[in-house]
Amino acid sequence: MDRIGVGLIGTGFMGKCHAMAYGAVKAVFGDVPAVDRIALCDVDKAHTTKLAHEFGFARATTDWRDLLADPSISLISVTSPNGLHREMAVAALAAGKHVWCEKPMALTLADAEAMTAAAAEAKGQATALGYGYLRNPALQYAKSLIAEGALGDVFDFRGSVDEDYMADPDLPWSWRLRAKDAGLGTLGDLTVHLVSLARELMGPIARLTAMVDVVHEERPVPGGAAKARVENDDIAHALVRFGSGARGVLTSSRVAHGRKNGLKLEVHGAKGTLWLDNERMNELNLYLAEGPPERRGFRRILSGPHHAAYGKLCPAPGHGLGFNELKVIELAELLYQVTGRPSQSVTFAKGLEIEKVIHAFARSAQHGQWVDVA
Repeated sequence: MDRIGVGLIGTGFMGKCHAMAYGAVKAVFGDVPAVDRIALCDVDKAHTTKLAHEFGFARATTDWRDLLADPSISLISVTSPNGLHREMAVAALAAGKHVWCEKPMALTLADAEAMTAAAAEAKGQATALGYGYLRNPALQYAKSLIAEGALGDVFDFRGSVDEDYMADPDLPWSWRLRAKDAGLGTLGDLTVHLVSLARELMGPIARLTAMVDVVHEERPVPGGAAKARVENDDIAHALVRFGSGARGVLTSSRVAHGRKNGLKLEVHGAKGTLWLDNERMNELNLYLAEGPPERRGFRRILSGPHHAAYGKLCPAPGHGLGFNELKVIELAELLYQVTGRPSQSVTFAKGLEIEKVIHAFARSAQHGQWVDVA
């Protein structure tokens, strides 16, 4: 396959991120198909037409099903609100398209299961979910250190993901706070990323006990004095037991003042410790318990071209990659999958395992007990 036609649904934060990745991926990864940006879809015709020109798409539409009917489009990006993911992804698969869908996968576990079943029934179509942080070269180097035994037996994981986009109690109510439209709150927006990283480094989570809370229970309705109830979670914390027997703590919040991309992890092993903070995503911190005690200490390892995928984007160590560059790597992995090559994409089947964990958080908090991640 030399070329692939794509259609993009959504023009917001992640829609633009997908568009930039489509424009860059061939220049960065020369061994992937060239991308033809065929059609951009959103609800406002004038706005979508303007952005189609800016994003490099040939045409604009307000009907996402137009993309499914277009034979020149083989890959559909779904960056729509969460409640539309299942309908759009399942329909795209039924139309014979590959699907790149943003996280969270769906509103409910049943929706995620339906999407996974549709992918399994599809005739060779690729699926991928938007877990770009997994493609961070520093994170992948941490994974290789653990795999080669540099830390010895790893027995403990500490992870947190905090942002402050809902920290102000006077921020207005929106659809993102209603369960039927957005599903879970911080669990769906943020905790999924933390779970994906924990699984990448430590393997599957087997059991957990969680506390899930709403901090700001009501928010003002735009344009009036009334307030509306917040229906999904602001904070979610859990103690977890991995399938390996290792233990862990996972904490998350969307109401943490000052935190912007506070995705942090720490892994403890018999021979050392490593930690990574995504607000400084090009740095891995490593402590090895070796040599004279007076010479021991954490070393800061800056990402460079000797770390996986970094060199595709930048030949100079320490210059750093960002969020959008990770999305380019994520897209390359999807295109490898499309062309039948080994791929690290988070497929719908893999994404379902992440969904099971966050819904186990909610179930545990509801019943106040340890639960199995079924």
